[in-house]
Amino acid sequence: MRPPNANLQFVHGKSLPTRSRARSRRRQQRFPCSTLQCFAMAYATAACVYGTNLAANPVSARRAAGPAARRPMVAVVRCVSTRQETAGLVVEQFNLKEYMEEKARKVNEALDLAVPLRHPEVIHRSMRHSLLAGGKRVRPLLAIASCELVGGDEKAAMPVACASEMIHTMSLIHDDLPCMDNDDLRRGQPTNHVLFGEDTAILAGDALLSFAFEHVATSTFGVAPERVVRSIVELGNCVGSEGLVAGQIVDISCEGKVVDKDVLEYIHIHKTARLLEAAAVCGAIVGGGDEEEVARVRSYARCVGLLFQVVDDILDVTKSSEELGKTAGKDLASDKTTYPKLLGLDGARDFAQTLVRKAEGELAVFDAARAAPLYHLARYIAYRQN
Repeated sequence: MRPPNANLQFVHGKSLPTRSRARSRRRQQRFPCSTLQCFAMAYATAACVYGTNLAANPVSARRAAGPAARRPMVAVVRCVSTRQETAGLVVEQFNLKEYMEEKARKVNEALDLAVPLRHPEVIHRSMRHSLLAGGKRVRPLLAIASCELVGGDEKAAMPVACASEMIHTMSLIHDDLPCMDNDDLRRGQPTNHVLFGEDTAILAGDALLSFAFEHVATSTFGVAPERVVRSIVELGNCVGSEGLVAGQIVDISCEGKVVDKDVLEYIHIHKTARLLEAAAVCGAIVGGGDEEEVARVRSYARCVGLLFQVVDDILDVTKSSEELGKTAGKDLASDKTTYPKLLGLDGARDFAQTLVRKAEGELAVFDAARAAPLYHLARYIAYRQN
């Protein structure tokens, strides 16, 4: 029988001709794979509960899994247990820090090349100041990881990855303006309007927004034209009056008012989550994903995008400006409704955990090795400290 609280999945490479097919068939007849897999499932459950790492003893894991598993294994084990916090705990040899650093380096190089310092110099210095100021590059990472999730190549996703960061940077420049949030610190540096003036900051944001679409159209190669167009439409929608602008205007109109959870969710799905969603969806589109794959990526990214805002709200009241690299407590000072204010700090943290579980659930149908970056990225967003 299949253990009720465990589900073990091995991810294999190509099989090796180490035994004859006849001998293999005889062994499979004597030891049915389904029965032996049950022992492996039980072993996986014990590993999850007691902290054993199956990857540390791949020989035992392969023996437990039976003849079907006696082939080169990627060290990826998926187990589901009611004794775990999450619905699916992926145990594997994957280093998110190295992955993020490598991808961020490539994105930074691509952004530097895309927006060089040229005439008129002042506007390009202003654009580059905010665009190359660092940051986690979560949106580009989502685009690249989603492209790779559906079998696409990083190069195909790089233009939409850069475009998503250009749009995000525009939103930060405009959000920091005196007429909006009136902030003077961003990513640990003076905001754009503080250095270059309000007029130049507005124009720099406008230039980054318009160039984002041009960059996708002119720099995407090896992708079907209709998929390039779909990605441009997705980016356009995420930032317009049904996307980021919608969330921003409702947010402004609700300052100083008491709003319910539905209104707060509308604000942040549009103001924050929509661009993260678009970045991931564009990556899946240019990567060749089918409709079902794109829909699952969209659902995953929407959860992660809302999670990003919930965690932002939590950090805003639990961290200092030095720790955050931006002004802390500004939402409280402007009397905005936030998740901690509405749900309480513990309630906001519980909601964040619910979003993590939902996001993980959308990845369950994909190849575990390809889904690993997105799985760990959701956990990174949930537990980040700045």
